[in-house]
Amino acid sequence: MSTSVFNRRWATLLLEALTRHGVRHICIAPGSRSTPLTLAAAAHASVICHTHFDERGLGHLALGLAKASREPVAIIVTSGTATANLYPAIIEAGLTGERLVVLTADRPPELIDCGANQAIRQQGMYASHPTQVLNLPRPTPDLPARWLVSAIDGAVGALTHGALHINCPFAEPLYGPDDDDLYQDWLATLGGWWQTRAPWLRVAHPTAVAVEPDWPLWRKKRGVVLVGRVTAQEGAQLTAWAETLGWPLIGDALSQTGQPLPYADLWLAHPTAAQQLQTAEVVLQFGGSLTGKRVLHWQESCCPQEFWLIDPMPGRLDPAHHRGRRLVAPVSDWLNAHPAQAQAPWARGLSACVEAVRHYVAARLAGPFGEAPLAHRVAALLPPNGQLFAGNSLVIRLIDALAQLPGAYNVYGNRGASGIDGLIATMAGVQRANGLPTLGIVGDLSALYDMNSLALLRQAPAPLVLMVVNNNGGQIFSLLPTPARARETFYCMPQDVEFSHVAAMFGLNYVRAESWQQVSEATAACWAQGGVTLLEAVVEAKAWADTLNQLATQVANGEIETQLESDIARLEPLPL
Repeated sequence: MSTSVFNRRWATLLLEALTRHGVRHICIAPGSRSTPLTLAAAAHASVICHTHFDERGLGHLALGLAKASREPVAIIVTSGTATANLYPAIIEAGLTGERLVVLTADRPPELIDCGANQAIRQQGMYASHPTQVLNLPRPTPDLPARWLVSAIDGAVGALTHGALHINCPFAEPLYGPDDDDLYQDWLATLGGWWQTRAPWLRVAHPTAVAVEPDWPLWRKKRGVVLVGRVTAQEGAQLTAWAETLGWPLIGDALSQTGQPLPYADLWLAHPTAAQQLQTAEVVLQFGGSLTGKRVLHWQESCCPQEFWLIDPMPGRLDPAHHRGRRLVAPVSDWLNAHPAQAQAPWARGLSACVEAVRHYVAARLAGPFGEAPLAHRVAALLPPNGQLFAGNSLVIRLIDALAQLPGAYNVYGNRGASGIDGLIATMAGVQRANGLPTLGIVGDLSALYDMNSLALLRQAPAPLVLMVVNNNGGQIFSLLPTPARARETFYCMPQDVEFSHVAAMFGLNYVRAESWQQVSEATAACWAQGGVTLLEAVVEAKAWADTLNQLATQVANGEIETQLESDIARLEPLPL
């Protein structure tokens, strides 16, 4: 009994230390070896516990909570293969910066590598993907409480981004009555700390943003602002900053800038755009995870005098390895330290090019219902004061290239590793963190891959529409030079499924849509009436997969020239 009681005391102190670092949400999967941690979390008055039976979904639920709350989120799982299911979420957090505190319960050392049930080698199991690792010993009163709390504080306090893996071995017995007096003296050695809310050990980080001394010179040059994944507040701030400078801003779907020059993945294919942008003297990129193929190509091929990349995450985030500056700083703080100076736009021809592409795209997508026209008009479906969660593969590429999303509107996605695992769970976590009405859009294979996480949507705190765009398989592979004879069997893998039965299994409202009107009516009804709707948008499998490539080719070949010449003629001459 004394072992089970001390396990509880150890876990209680561990959880208390985490809350001093802002941990409010704890995601818990079922298991026996994790009992001390689970009971400690359940008994803690200041944490919100979330549960899920699927550890892979649980990890992504925590990822979504961390994305929207911008706080560290803890995960508790039992020992064995349960721990391995967290790997995709840990990888994603390492690439996109969300802070996860992963508590893996473990067998004690004497049960490892000896044939004991459910005992695997958990120390170092996530390799280099966690930012921090802490391997705790078996709980014992021989170690002072101040050792445990300072070890937790040191690890969590140093966690500026990514995951912290804390491996927690517990010996049996794991269950038993809790003697209120037993080992309380061990906890009491921390004295008045229990009456405070501060960590035992405080880890300080530099807060001042280094000012580039030559910024007053660079801001007078011809610059381009490239924006990847940033927050809604940062997106709005960047839009105003670039407009003041007179610099063109190319915004990703996750930039939340309002994309002042939308359809960049198309108009960048036009010679006029290339001619204008090749004279840029400096390019400033804020945030990573660019989506568009031609945007990425332009980022790689541009040759300014200097390329600056500003993002709070450390490390090299420029796959093109430009000469320039890697500036590690919060975007908003950096902008405040580097004010814009008002000047006239220098690349006015881009606006005419964009307008010509806008007219051309609208005309081309005005016909039959399909995923490309749906992506083009997605802004009309968004809930007021809500948010969009965009899945991966073809969905996010179409939205990025064919839609113009509103500025300062919350847009989320998993664009670190860009996998299709855990998308529904991540969306559920995002909504639980902020409680906003949510439109989520994923493909049919993505939905099948994370089908267990539909269980999480039953507890949605606000209206939610999960739109599953069913094109019967991974049609993104139709964009790639995959071998035609093997494409269906080994790449697209059509499943010939529909989603009414799975919606019924999890108690979700279901709507099947085969037209824009049906999609529009279903989403509007959900925003007005509340609840959760699984909206299956059924589209023709092969009709729209190559739309992006076709449109880009047509733009490059001059099929928008009449409109472009008309728009450029209205501009006053302005030398480059």
